[in-house]
Amino acid sequence: MGDGVGTDGTDRAADERLRRWRMVLGGESADGTGRALSGRDAAMDGALSALYGSGKEKGGAAGTDRSAGLGASAPAVARWLGDIRTYFPSSVVQVMQRDAIDRLGLSALLLEPEMLEAVEADVHLVGTLLSLNKAMPETTKETARAVVRKVVADIEKRLATRTRATLTGALDRSARVNRPRHRDIDWDRTIRANLKNYLPEHGTVVPERLIGYGRAAQSVKKEVILCIDQSGSMAASVVYASVFGAVLASMRSLATRLVVFDTAVVDLTDQLDDPVDVLFGTQLGGGTDINRALTYCQSRITRPADTVVVLISDLYEGGIRDGMLKRVAAMKASGVQFVALLALSDEGAPAYDREHAAALAALGAPAFACTPDLFPEVMAAAIEKRPLPLPDKELPSRAVSR
Repeated sequence: MGDGVGTDGTDRAADERLRRWRMVLGGESADGTGRALSGRDAAMDGALSALYGSGKEKGGAAGTDRSAGLGASAPAVARWLGDIRTYFPSSVVQVMQRDAIDRLGLSALLLEPEMLEAVEADVHLVGTLLSLNKAMPETTKETARAVVRKVVADIEKRLATRTRATLTGALDRSARVNRPRHRDIDWDRTIRANLKNYLPEHGTVVPERLIGYGRAAQSVKKEVILCIDQSGSMAASVVYASVFGAVLASMRSLATRLVVFDTAVVDLTDQLDDPVDVLFGTQLGGGTDINRALTYCQSRITRPADTVVVLISDLYEGGIRDGMLKRVAAMKASGVQFVALLALSDEGAPAYDREHAAALAALGAPAFACTPDLFPEVMAAAIEKRPLPLPDKELPSRAVSR
């Protein structure tokens, strides 16, 4: 009986290996593995083959030959989207959707409401919708806004509470005073600052200087300017920055301004109460004039020593390079805390201009990619005027000069 069980187990393991290889290889029927698919496996294989299969069919908006079987029919694609949501986890569905848009040229189909209702919404889909904003018919706009609002709400739920808590602590610490009331004394900082006055015979520290927290006030303590490159490669960064802008604007101790730019500059500060309005006020794509954007931001600074400017850009400057660097140098010399982010996303740095990144680093403003989870810590460090928490990993090799 033991041998029988072992044999059966071996057979089942071999059959499972063949099944997995068949799912990986795709193709017709058993396709050389001797393992035919049925039921759920066959349905999953069909969904994968429609996107990654080898059959030549007409697909995509351009009607060119594609190695897939979705075609350009909205109902067919909507059914396929429903299938993949049934058979695959959300993270895989999002990857397959992006591949379908990229490989099959299906962006135009996203302008139809039934398509938008079928997709699994994520940051990348929002970026695609924003790039199609100007071409979007009125019948689709409300559905598109609902999709974008869901993604924004999910991001805000994930990040808002920790961001507010982290920055509130940083603002309180930055407001420390040297003649605090007893209840406002920061004893930990006070003791560390006066360790040289330790009296071993008495086992105590005699403080020459008290360090305390400034009392919480309703007045604005710091000003923040988010300056966002809205070129096409920065789509995910634009989404996250818009959400963070709304969160920062909700804090009474911060005066937050949000500026987006390509070759033109648009101030969206008056829309910060709704990040969805901010996103639909952007226009992804176009050229880049960082110098012009920084010139505008500099003109809005009234309290340099209490201002943090965050530039989010891949640094491909289409404007005046020397002017851009002079603007950064002038702001830093006036007391502005300047932060340069190559990206604000979970995907690492995009291709970026290495020469400009090195020039900013030489000015004391290192450029680095920042994840949304790290962003609150970066802002807290800038507010407190301490070294920024740079990522452990070096910038990726995709960095290039041009």
